[in-house]
Amino acid sequence: MSSGSKKVIFAALAGNTLIAVTKFVAAAFTGSSAMLSEGIHSLVDTGNQFLLLYGMKRAERPADDEFPFGYGREVYFWSFVVAMLIFALGGGISIYEGIKNLQHPEPITDPLVNYVVLGLAMLFEGAAWFFALKEFRVQKGSMSYLEAVHEAKDPSTFVVLFEDSAAMLGLLVALVGISLTEYTGLLAFDAIASILIGLILFGTASWLAYETKSLLIGESADCATVQGIREILQSIDHIDHVNEVLTMHLGPDDVLATLSVDFDDSISADQVENIIAAIDQRIKQRFPSVKRIYIEAEKWRSRRLPSQG
Repeated sequence: MSSGSKKVIFAALAGNTLIAVTKFVAAAFTGSSAMLSEGIHSLVDTGNQFLLLYGMKRAERPADDEFPFGYGREVYFWSFVVAMLIFALGGGISIYEGIKNLQHPEPITDPLVNYVVLGLAMLFEGAAWFFALKEFRVQKGSMSYLEAVHEAKDPSTFVVLFEDSAAMLGLLVALVGISLTEYTGLLAFDAIASILIGLILFGTASWLAYETKSLLIGESADCATVQGIREILQSIDHIDHVNEVLTMHLGPDDVLATLSVDFDDSISADQVENIIAAIDQRIKQRFPSVKRIYIEAEKWRSRRLPSQG
């Protein structure tokens, strides 16, 4: 697990904890529904950082008899749990609060407190967002942002980036809602802002769930890694045909590769063993994330024959 990912999470954790406390204090003083929704949002984000750190810690445990391939996928599971919490707690409670205040509106008192808190929150949240974006840019390289999110195998960085982006957008919505309520006197604007914040969280959670689902199920290594493994196999003497190259991420930096190749029939068993050892060494040297390699000797033409009863 990259140290950069942990730094991003710790930065977000510190910022969200402070922001959540100040938002709840402001909501208690002013009675703003949008500010309460923002406080709930930050509280959920704070809990999510703990879950991500917990998942990363558990993913580092070594393999054992019960889980011979290790615990790397724990980080995927807990990232998915984070998405569900954003959806259920963050989005659900925000929409509930907004609807409740539409039905039974309450006046906002001392709106200056809200503006001060929102300004501070934007400052702290913006710093955390910039830190997460900077780390994500390093990891994405020359890929576009959407492509980088789709290809990312370590969800911790883009989960934090998504959370912080939703938080910044939510703060802007809360600011607009509170401002419109103050200047027009219509309490509905504050409630509508709360509902919009909930919808933002729903959208963020849905996208996070979609991106982490494939990792949780068992996503293959990136195309460059798969093609590179195939090229290594094709460059080795006494391999007549590369039948299949199957890969699967067992964790962000833990790839399982199962290879099916057709060896030259004229070589001995000792030569096959030496070739397999060379394949293992070359692949792991070029792709350090490939931790386990299994090679099956299988004739290519046998795949074209109808199965026998």
